Amino acid sequence: PEHPARISVSQLLPDVYKAMIRLDIAARQGLDPVLVELVKIRASQLNQCAFCLDMHSKDALAAGESVERIVQLSAWKESQHFYTPKELAALALTEAVTVLTDGFVPDEVYAEAAQHFEETELAQLIAAITVINAWNRFGVTGRLAPGHYTPGDFKS
Repeated sequence: PEHPARISVSQLLPDVYKAMIRLDIAARQGLDPVLVELVKIRASQLNQCAFCLDMHSKDALAAGESVERIVQLSAWKESQHFYTPKELAALALTEAVTVLTDGFVPDEVYAEAAQHFEETELAQLIAAITVINAWNRFGVTGRLAPGHYTPGDFKS
């Protein structure tokens, strides 16, 4: 059975929710929309946010991404031939920023990303990774249920 949501930040704190939407829009400006969805899916996998996985998988499909590449994201290191070098650098950076168990982003991961993204674009990517991690925390803590999202539901 589907569990009920614990709390709805969007209903209780509409100003915070609207600010998050604006931050999300600002963070992804100038980035390839498909790349952004890949990053959002990978961070959501790491954070085990089922709601965000549902949303961003559907958004990626709607943006033209293949089922095969979405399915392979959880094993991207073993499936590198599915992704471009730029996408691989973004996925590595996503993991490093999302999983801070060592307390830092490794220099080699950052340097690889810096080789594939110009400085402003790299800053946008870091912002997009940071924002999806915040969304994941709302989704996981609130126990938002997957399966009800339709692409475009939350676009501004």
